[in-house]
Amino acid sequence: MLAVFEKSVAKYPEGLQSPHSGSVSALKDGFLAQHFTSVHPGSVTVNLGSSGLISYSLAKQNPLLPRLFAVVDDIFCLFQGHIENIALLKQQYGLNKTANEVIIVIEAYRTLRDRGPYPADQVVKDIQGKYAFILYDSASKAIFTAADADGNVPFFWGTDSDGDIVFSDDAEIVKKGCGKSFAPFPKGCFFTTSGGLRSFEHPLNELKPVPRVDSSGQVCGATFKVDAETKKETTGMPRVGSAANWSTNY
Repeated sequence: MLAVFEKSVAKYPEGLQSPHSGSVSALKDGFLAQHFTSVHPGSVTVNLGSSGLISYSLAKQNPLLPRLFAVVDDIFCLFQGHIENIALLKQQYGLNKTANEVIIVIEAYRTLRDRGPYPADQVVKDIQGKYAFILYDSASKAIFTAADADGNVPFFWGTDSDGDIVFSDDAEIVKKGCGKSFAPFPKGCFFTTSGGLRSFEHPLNELKPVPRVDSSGQVCGATFKVDAETKKETTGMPRVGSAANWSTNY
């Protein structure tokens, strides 16, 4: 799977870009989507207009970690993996028995966006299993991505020469557009347009970039680790109901 989002949709975290990146423009002339298609014949690309694009292929996938794609009410979602507590989440979100993993993620996001009762880290933490997903809400031009706590699904991200952000389950695809400005997506974390990168396992702690160095000694993106010494600023107990709107703070 592949997603490229224009920098106006989401800003990559400081540290992800390498000073010697050798990156290119992933979106210009559909460069990275065309490369993805050449590597994965029969893939499908969804143009998101000025916001970016999503591409996916169902070929050569792991049957234990299948790829799924769905669009519901202008929300686009790519999901790879398997949710273990799927029956519980269907009940929690009022979904019918035929709902699959990608529909659950979309509904979880909609509940969060439309004044859900839980903060974003709890919504993601409730999803138990092996997964990585990329969601784009075209109505609010917002993204929501996450990877499970053990990193069971290969998932990478990076930034290209224009400052656009790239996500894929294929490291070589990300390298093609981002050069050395790429890294594995951090385990147990989620990334949103409004909230940036956060840990759903340690939501009160900041994340700090740790530079990655390749075999030639050059900085190659960064991994992000929970900083046990630094706590996020809190504003007391969050209000729920009509007084709260998580969509401005997820």
